[in-house]
Amino acid sequence: MRNGFPSSSETTVLVLDAAPPTPPPRLGSLTGRARVLHADGATLAERLPLADVLLVWDFSSDAVRRAWPGEGPRPRWVHTASAGVDHLMCPELAASEAVVTNARGVFDQPIAEYVAALVLAMAKDLPHTLELQRERSWQHRETRRIAGTRACVVGSGPIGRAIAHTLKALGITTALVGRTSRPGVHGPEDLDRLLARADWVVCAAPLTDDTRGMFDARRFGVMQPSARFVNIGRGPLVVEDDLVAALAKRWIAGAALDVFAHEPLPADSPLWTAPGLLVSPHMSGDTIGWRDELGAQFVELYEAWEAGRPLANVVDKKRGYVPGH
Repeated sequence: MRNGFPSSSETTVLVLDAAPPTPPPRLGSLTGRARVLHADGATLAERLPLADVLLVWDFSSDAVRRAWPGEGPRPRWVHTASAGVDHLMCPELAASEAVVTNARGVFDQPIAEYVAALVLAMAKDLPHTLELQRERSWQHRETRRIAGTRACVVGSGPIGRAIAHTLKALGITTALVGRTSRPGVHGPEDLDRLLARADWVVCAAPLTDDTRGMFDARRFGVMQPSARFVNIGRGPLVVEDDLVAALAKRWIAGAALDVFAHEPLPADSPLWTAPGLLVSPHMSGDTIGWRDELGAQFVELYEAWEAGRPLANVVDKKRGYVPGH
């Protein structure tokens, strides 16, 4: 049945696999309940009409955006094993009746811990300590105390809220900025004022038409010369050339990026050698066992879908994220 929730005997789950060595999801519990097919970027378009459900396991691929506008029926439900959905959204998917869900809840605390680690590493000058150790050089220095400093976290979803909660536990006064103003959350109209006062600026916003390139030369110019910037949201939220220039001109004291406009980061990118910049390969939410958690989350959602119950983590396809409560 293509126009409603299909019975388990009719259900076909299509998995967009990631390239090796990334393992496929563990969906053994669906054996006998659903037919599971696999595709990669090259075969997704031809197999998409066969699917009732699409599991986007390769959340770095834009294959869904390319394949969805094609001919034939389309899945009624699309789940991506990621918090962001910008890699799969296209006008045709947004206009369709397909429900889109994401991996909201899996990455919140791991990313918050990673941000806290970056803040501590930059405050305590740990990168320089490691460099001096390799050189066998004994150089006493003073480091920064973080209790009593100020942070501005941009993005008020579960990840942003987890970051704010974790930074507050370290004694950092934290302001949260979201799409709209509400109790405990500042609106966009307060952003520049908060940036001008912040010691730490953390970007955890979703990538939308409104947020693309939001951290540019003007925004880096608003920040204090002693401020440090962290992006764990999406690479295109930052104008990377402007960040490199801001670091070179010492408009800000340092930065840490875990996401980039192009991944993997090209070897000739100026970001590798930008002064005061920490580069990590999109790993802030990836703790031991994270893929098993993603697989288990999908199975739990599938069971709700199979039973005709409302799905959790439903994305507003026009906004590009799961609306807050």
